[in-house]
Amino acid sequence: MEQYEQFFNCPHCGTIISVLLDLSIPNQEYTEDCEVCCRPIEIRYEVGVDGEIDFEGRRS
Repeated sequence: MEQYEQFFNCPHCGTIISVLLDLSIPNQEYTEDCEVCCRPIEIRYEVGVDGEIDFEGRRS
C-alpha cells in the first residue's frame, strides 16, 4: 500500500492539516473531521495515469 501525505487548509477554520491518501485506490471520496475545529471536510482525490494527484478538500 503506497501512501502520500497531503497538506491543505481546512475550509472551515483555515488551519493547515494533513491526511494520508492510499494511492493503491486511484479514486476516492470520503468525509473526515478537521482535527482542530472538528467540522466535516469532504476529501476527494484521483490519481492520474501519470501518477499526478488531483486533490480537493472542501466543506461537507
